[in-house]
Amino acid sequence: MILIRKDREIRNEEKQFMMRIGAIMGFEKKFCKNAIDEIINNKNIRDLPPRFSNSKIAGYFIHDAIIISLADKEIHEAEIDWLKDVARTNDIENILNAYLKKLAKGKKQEIENNLAANKLEWD
Repeated sequence: MILIRKDREIRNEEKQFMMRIGAIMGFEKKFCKNAIDEIINNKNIRDLPPRFSNSKIAGYFIHDAIIISLADKEIHEAEIDWLKDVARTNDIENILNAYLKKLAKGKKQEIENNLAANKLEWD
């Protein structure tokens, strides 16, 4: 959610993507819609990069965050900067760089078709 507000505009494609991810993770549809509608102006949410308990989960997060940032067909500089902060915080800059290289080589579709959230078990 923090990522999609970075460019200060939430487009319909981003909303749809976040609703799908919310459903994958088992969140109620109304909760997800409200969270998306309020994310830009919610002063209680800090933009600090999350710190994960292990680098594998952090890598999944980076992977899916890149996919989310592509929902509006471009990755904004503010989104990249935040992803770099997340990667640094979790000591996985190499993973972020690898995904960004794939995008630069035109493998965007390969990344988009492999949402990590679909592969994890959510309790």
